[in-house]
Amino acid sequence: MTRLADVARAAGVSMSTASRALSRPDLVASDTRMRVLDAVQRLGFQVNPAARALTSGKTGLLAMCVPTLSNPYFAPIIAGAQQTAEAADRHLTVVVTEGSARREAEVLARVSRQVDGFIIVAPRGGDADLLEFGATTPAVIAERVVPGLASVVIDTPAGLRDLMNVLKADGHRRIAYLSGPAGSWMDALRCDALRDSLGDGGELSVIGPLPPTFRAGVEAVEEILERRATAVVAYNSLLAVGAVYQLRNVGVRVPDDVSVASADDLAALGLGAPEITTLHFDPAALGAAGVDMLVQLIDGREPEVPHVRIPAHLRVRSSEGWAAAEG
Repeated sequence: MTRLADVARAAGVSMSTASRALSRPDLVASDTRMRVLDAVQRLGFQVNPAARALTSGKTGLLAMCVPTLSNPYFAPIIAGAQQTAEAADRHLTVVVTEGSARREAEVLARVSRQVDGFIIVAPRGGDADLLEFGATTPAVIAERVVPGLASVVIDTPAGLRDLMNVLKADGHRRIAYLSGPAGSWMDALRCDALRDSLGDGGELSVIGPLPPTFRAGVEAVEEILERRATAVVAYNSLLAVGAVYQLRNVGVRVPDDVSVASADDLAALGLGAPEITTLHFDPAALGAAGVDMLVQLIDGREPEVPHVRIPAHLRVRSSEGWAAAEG
Protein backbone atom coordinates (compact mmCIF):
# COMPACT_ATOMS: atom_id res chain seq x y z
CA MET A 1 0.00 0.00 0.00
CA THR A 2 1.31 3.43 -0.92
CA ARG A 3 2.11 5.62 2.09
CA LEU A 4 2.56 9.35 2.49
CA ALA A 5 6.32 8.81 2.83
CA ASP A 6 6.34 7.32 -0.70
CA VAL A 7 4.48 10.34 -2.05
CA ALA A 8 6.88 12.75 -0.32
CA ARG A 9 9.91 10.88 -1.67
CA ALA A 10 8.54 10.84 -5.22
CA ALA A 11 7.73 14.56 -5.06
CA GLY A 12 11.09 15.47 -3.51
CA VAL A 13 9.56 17.12 -0.44
CA SER A 14 9.36 16.43 3.30
CA MET A 15 6.46 14.47 4.77
CA SER A 16 5.16 17.59 6.51
CA THR A 17 5.11 19.47 3.17
CA ALA A 18 3.34 16.57 1.45
CA SER A 19 0.85 16.51 4.31
CA ARG A 20 0.13 20.24 3.97
CA ALA A 21 -0.17 19.96 0.18
CA LEU A 22 -3.05 17.51 0.67
CA SER A 23 -4.72 18.95 3.77
CA ARG A 24 -4.08 22.72 3.29
CA PRO A 25 -3.02 23.28 -0.35
CA ASP A 26 -3.45 27.05 0.03
CA LEU A 27 -0.37 27.08 2.29
CA VAL A 28 1.92 25.38 -0.26
CA ALA A 29 3.57 26.88 -3.35
CA SER A 30 1.73 25.91 -6.54
CA ASP A 31 4.69 24.08 -8.13
CA THR A 32 5.23 22.07 -4.94
CA ARG A 33 1.53 21.27 -4.72
CA MET A 34 1.50 20.06 -8.33
CA ARG A 35 4.51 17.78 -7.71
CA VAL A 36 2.75 16.23 -4.72
CA LEU A 37 -0.53 15.77 -6.60
CA ASP A 38 1.32 14.23 -9.53
CA ALA A 39 3.02 11.77 -7.16
CA VAL A 40 -0.35 10.95 -5.58
CA GLN A 41 -1.80 10.13 -8.99
CA ARG A 42 1.22 8.13 -10.20
CA LEU A 43 1.51 6.07 -7.01
CA GLY A 44 -2.21 5.61 -6.43
CA PHE A 45 -2.18 7.10 -2.93
CA GLN A 46 -5.67 6.72 -1.42
CA VAL A 47 -7.15 9.60 0.54
CA ASN A 48 -9.17 8.67 3.64
CA PRO A 49 -12.89 8.35 2.77
CA ALA A 50 -13.86 10.64 5.65
CA ALA A 51 -11.55 13.34 4.32
CA ARG A 52 -13.22 13.14 0.90
CA ALA A 53 -16.62 13.43 2.60
CA LEU A 54 -15.61 16.78 4.05
CA THR A 55 -16.06 18.33 0.62
CA SER A 56 -19.73 17.40 0.53
CA GLY A 57 -20.81 17.49 4.15
CA LYS A 58 -19.77 17.16 7.79
CA THR A 59 -21.02 14.95 10.57
CA GLY A 60 -20.61 17.54 13.34
CA LEU A 61 -18.88 14.83 15.37
CA LEU A 62 -15.37 15.22 16.81
CA ALA A 63 -13.31 12.43 18.36
CA MET A 64 -10.87 12.71 21.26
CA CYS A 65 -8.41 9.83 21.61
CA VAL A 66 -6.98 9.30 25.11
CA PRO A 67 -4.64 6.55 26.35
CA THR A 68 -6.86 5.58 29.30
CA LEU A 69 -9.83 6.64 31.39
CA SER A 70 -8.37 5.22 34.62
CA ASN A 71 -5.98 8.17 35.03
CA PRO A 72 -7.94 11.14 36.47
CA TYR A 73 -5.62 13.54 34.63
CA PHE A 74 -7.64 13.08 31.44
CA ALA A 75 -11.07 13.86 32.92
CA PRO A 76 -10.73 17.68 32.92
CA ILE A 77 -9.14 17.57 29.44
CA ILE A 78 -12.22 15.76 28.17
CA ALA A 79 -14.52 18.15 30.06
CA GLY A 80 -12.84 21.21 28.53
CA ALA A 81 -13.09 19.70 25.07
CA GLN A 82 -16.74 18.74 25.60
CA GLN A 83 -17.76 22.22 26.71
CA THR A 84 -15.97 23.91 23.81
CA ALA A 85 -17.39 21.44 21.28
CA GLU A 86 -20.92 22.15 22.48
CA ALA A 87 -20.32 25.90 22.21
CA ALA A 88 -19.25 25.33 18.59
CA ASP A 89 -22.40 23.27 17.93
CA ARG A 90 -20.39 20.05 17.63
CA HIS A 91 -20.55 16.74 19.46
CA LEU A 92 -17.56 15.03 21.07
CA THR A 93 -16.96 11.31 21.35
CA VAL A 94 -14.11 9.81 23.39
CA VAL A 95 -12.17 6.73 22.32
CA VAL A 96 -9.51 4.91 24.36
CA THR A 97 -6.26 3.72 22.77
CA GLU A 98 -4.95 1.81 25.82
CA GLY A 99 -1.56 3.51 25.38
CA SER A 100 -0.79 1.23 22.42
CA ALA A 101 0.47 2.45 19.04
CA ARG A 102 -1.20 -0.53 17.35
CA ARG A 103 -4.52 0.08 19.06
CA GLU A 104 -4.24 3.81 18.29
CA ALA A 105 -3.79 3.13 14.57
CA GLU A 106 -6.77 0.76 14.58
CA VAL A 107 -8.99 3.29 16.35
CA LEU A 108 -8.02 6.14 14.04
CA ALA A 109 -8.67 4.03 10.94
CA ARG A 110 -12.04 2.79 12.16
CA VAL A 111 -13.44 5.97 13.70
CA SER A 112 -12.23 8.30 10.94
CA ARG A 113 -15.14 7.13 8.80
CA GLN A 114 -17.59 8.52 11.35
CA VAL A 115 -16.14 11.87 12.49
CA ASP A 116 -14.95 15.17 11.06
CA GLY A 117 -11.62 15.19 12.88
CA PHE A 118 -9.56 14.16 15.90
CA ILE A 119 -7.82 15.51 18.99
CA ILE A 120 -5.21 12.84 19.73
CA VAL A 121 -3.97 13.11 23.32
CA ALA A 122 -0.47 11.79 24.13
CA PRO A 123 -0.29 9.71 20.94
CA ARG A 124 1.95 6.63 20.81
CA GLY A 125 2.29 6.42 17.02
CA GLY A 126 5.41 7.64 15.23
CA ASP A 127 5.67 11.10 13.66
CA ALA A 128 5.50 9.64 10.15
CA ASP A 129 2.28 7.75 10.90
CA LEU A 130 0.65 10.81 12.47
CA LEU A 131 1.70 13.04 9.58
CA GLU A 132 0.26 10.56 7.11
CA PHE A 133 -3.01 10.48 9.02
CA GLY A 134 -3.10 14.28 9.31
CA ALA A 135 -2.60 14.64 5.56
CA THR A 136 -6.09 13.30 4.91
CA THR A 137 -8.00 13.85 8.15
CA PRO A 138 -8.14 17.04 10.27
CA ALA A 139 -6.17 16.31 13.44
CA VAL A 140 -4.75 18.17 16.43
CA ILE A 141 -2.06 16.60 18.61
CA ALA A 142 -2.21 17.21 22.38
CA GLU A 143 0.64 16.67 24.84
CA ARG A 144 3.13 16.20 22.00
CA VAL A 145 4.55 18.20 19.12
CA VAL A 146 4.67 16.74 15.61
CA PRO A 147 6.14 19.24 13.11
CA GLY A 148 3.57 19.87 10.40
CA LEU A 149 0.51 19.24 12.60
CA ALA A 150 -1.40 21.58 14.91
CA SER A 151 -0.58 20.91 18.57
CA VAL A 152 -1.33 21.95 22.13
CA VAL A 153 0.93 21.12 25.08
CA ILE A 154 1.32 21.97 28.75
CA ASP A 155 4.53 23.95 29.22
CA THR A 156 5.79 21.75 32.04
CA PRO A 157 9.49 22.16 31.13
CA ALA A 158 9.36 25.83 32.16
CA GLY A 159 7.69 24.93 35.46
CA LEU A 160 10.17 22.13 36.11
CA ARG A 161 13.05 24.54 35.64
CA ASP A 162 11.52 26.73 38.34
CA LEU A 163 11.11 23.67 40.57
CA MET A 164 14.71 22.63 40.06
CA ASN A 165 15.90 26.13 40.97
CA VAL A 166 13.99 25.86 44.27
CA LEU A 167 15.39 22.40 44.99
CA LYS A 168 18.95 23.51 44.28
CA ALA A 169 18.52 26.61 46.44
CA ASP A 170 17.42 24.31 49.28
CA GLY A 171 20.57 22.22 48.95
CA HIS A 172 19.27 19.25 46.95
CA ARG A 173 21.87 17.64 44.70
CA ARG A 174 20.74 13.99 44.49
CA ILE A 175 17.34 14.00 42.83
CA ALA A 176 15.28 11.03 41.65
CA TYR A 177 12.86 11.34 38.76
CA LEU A 178 9.99 8.84 38.69
CA SER A 179 9.52 8.68 34.94
CA GLY A 180 6.29 8.05 33.08
CA PRO A 181 5.15 5.50 30.50
CA ALA A 182 7.65 3.99 28.07
CA GLY A 183 7.75 5.94 24.82
CA SER A 184 5.98 9.00 26.24
CA TRP A 185 7.06 12.17 24.41
CA MET A 186 6.08 14.35 27.37
CA ASP A 187 8.03 12.17 29.79
CA ALA A 188 11.20 12.57 27.72
CA LEU A 189 10.64 16.33 27.63
CA ARG A 190 10.24 16.50 31.41
CA CYS A 191 13.29 14.36 32.04
CA ASP A 192 15.43 16.53 29.74
CA ALA A 193 14.20 19.71 31.45
CA LEU A 194 15.18 18.36 34.87
CA ARG A 195 18.58 17.16 33.70
CA ASP A 196 19.40 20.42 31.94
CA SER A 197 18.29 22.50 34.93
CA LEU A 198 20.25 20.43 37.45
CA GLY A 199 23.44 20.81 35.44
CA ASP A 200 26.81 19.41 36.42
CA GLY A 201 26.43 20.22 40.10
CA GLY A 202 24.05 17.39 40.87
CA GLU A 203 22.94 13.86 40.09
CA LEU A 204 19.61 12.95 38.49
CA SER A 205 18.58 9.32 38.92
CA VAL A 206 15.85 8.26 36.50
CA ILE A 207 13.66 5.49 37.92
CA GLY A 208 11.49 3.87 35.30
CA PRO A 209 9.80 3.95 32.87
CA LEU A 210 6.82 3.46 35.16
CA PRO A 211 3.08 3.24 34.66
CA PRO A 212 1.62 6.51 36.00
CA THR A 213 -0.12 4.82 38.94
CA PHE A 214 -0.24 4.98 42.74
CA ARG A 215 1.12 1.42 43.00
CA ALA A 216 4.12 2.23 40.82
CA GLY A 217 4.94 5.16 43.13
CA VAL A 218 4.77 2.84 46.15
CA GLU A 219 7.03 0.28 44.49
CA ALA A 220 9.59 2.92 43.45
CA VAL A 221 10.42 3.88 47.04
CA GLU A 222 12.92 1.07 47.56
CA GLU A 223 14.99 2.34 44.65
CA ILE A 224 14.59 5.96 45.77
CA LEU A 225 16.19 5.04 49.09
CA GLU A 226 18.90 2.97 47.41
CA ARG A 227 19.85 6.01 45.33
CA ARG A 228 19.99 8.11 48.53
CA ALA A 229 17.95 10.83 46.83
CA THR A 230 17.07 13.85 48.96
CA ALA A 231 14.31 14.94 46.55
CA VAL A 232 11.88 13.13 44.27
CA VAL A 233 10.14 14.59 41.23
CA ALA A 234 7.33 12.42 39.85
CA TYR A 235 5.97 12.36 36.32
CA ASN A 236 2.47 12.74 37.74
CA SER A 237 0.51 13.07 40.97
CA LEU A 238 -0.42 9.39 41.21
CA LEU A 239 3.25 8.44 41.33
CA ALA A 240 4.01 11.23 43.81
CA VAL A 241 1.18 10.28 46.17
CA GLY A 242 2.21 6.63 46.04
CA ALA A 243 5.79 7.56 46.88
CA VAL A 244 4.76 9.77 49.82
CA TYR A 245 2.49 7.03 51.15
CA GLN A 246 5.25 4.42 51.11
CA LEU A 247 7.97 6.75 52.40
CA ARG A 248 5.82 7.41 55.45
CA ASN A 249 5.17 3.66 55.85
CA VAL A 250 8.90 2.94 56.10
CA GLY A 251 9.56 5.80 58.51
CA VAL A 252 10.98 8.36 56.08
CA ARG A 253 9.78 11.89 56.84
CA VAL A 254 8.53 14.15 54.06
CA PRO A 255 10.03 16.72 53.64
CA ASP A 256 12.50 16.42 56.55
CA ASP A 257 14.29 13.42 55.02
CA VAL A 258 13.06 13.47 51.41
CA SER A 259 11.24 16.20 49.49
CA VAL A 260 8.59 15.18 46.94
CA ALA A 261 7.09 17.08 44.00
CA SER A 262 4.89 16.28 41.01
CA ALA A 263 4.86 17.53 37.42
CA ASP A 264 1.07 17.84 37.52
CA ASP A 265 -1.46 18.97 40.09
CA LEU A 266 -4.38 16.72 40.97
CA ALA A 267 -5.29 18.21 44.33
CA ALA A 268 -8.03 15.66 44.96
CA LEU A 269 -5.39 12.95 45.28
CA GLY A 270 -3.69 14.61 48.24
CA LEU A 271 -3.09 12.69 51.45
CA GLY A 272 -3.54 15.72 53.67
CA ALA A 273 -0.21 16.50 55.29
CA PRO A 274 2.15 16.99 53.64
CA GLU A 275 0.57 18.81 50.72
CA ILE A 276 2.53 17.96 47.60
CA THR A 277 4.53 20.58 45.70
CA THR A 278 3.26 20.59 42.12
CA LEU A 279 3.12 22.33 38.79
CA HIS A 280 -0.33 23.86 38.50
CA PHE A 281 -2.04 24.29 35.15
CA ASP A 282 -5.50 24.10 33.65
CA PRO A 283 -5.92 20.78 31.80
CA ALA A 284 -9.40 21.83 30.69
CA ALA A 285 -7.74 24.62 28.71
CA LEU A 286 -5.77 21.99 26.81
CA GLY A 287 -8.96 20.23 25.73
CA ALA A 288 -10.63 23.52 24.85
CA ALA A 289 -7.69 24.71 22.75
CA GLY A 290 -7.58 21.38 20.94
CA VAL A 291 -11.23 21.66 19.93
CA ASP A 292 -10.82 25.31 18.89
CA MET A 293 -7.97 24.42 16.54
CA LEU A 294 -9.72 21.33 15.21
CA VAL A 295 -12.89 23.25 14.34
CA GLN A 296 -10.79 25.79 12.43
CA LEU A 297 -9.11 22.98 10.47
CA ILE A 298 -12.44 21.32 9.67
CA ASP A 299 -13.80 24.66 8.46
CA GLY A 300 -10.84 24.99 6.10
CA ARG A 301 -9.00 27.64 8.09
CA GLU A 302 -5.46 27.62 9.42
CA PRO A 303 -5.51 27.78 13.26
CA GLU A 304 -4.76 31.30 14.48
CA VAL A 305 -2.07 29.81 16.74
CA PRO A 306 -0.99 26.42 15.31
CA HIS A 307 1.10 25.47 18.34
CA VAL A 308 -0.44 26.38 21.71
CA ARG A 309 1.39 26.20 25.04
CA ILE A 310 -0.65 26.15 28.24
CA PRO A 311 1.40 27.74 31.06
CA ALA A 312 2.35 25.75 34.16
CA HIS A 313 3.16 27.50 37.44
CA LEU A 314 5.11 26.11 40.39
CA ARG A 315 3.20 25.77 43.65
CA VAL A 316 5.57 25.06 46.52
CA ARG A 317 3.79 23.25 49.34
CA SER A 318 4.77 21.46 52.51
CA SER A 319 6.28 18.39 50.80
CA GLU A 320 9.35 20.41 49.79
CA GLY A 321 12.05 21.56 52.18
CA TRP A 322 15.75 21.81 52.85
CA ALA A 323 17.91 18.85 51.90
CA ALA A 324 18.66 16.58 54.84
CA ALA A 325 22.20 16.84 56.19
CA GLU A 326 24.59 14.07 55.17
CA GLY A 327 24.64 11.32 57.77
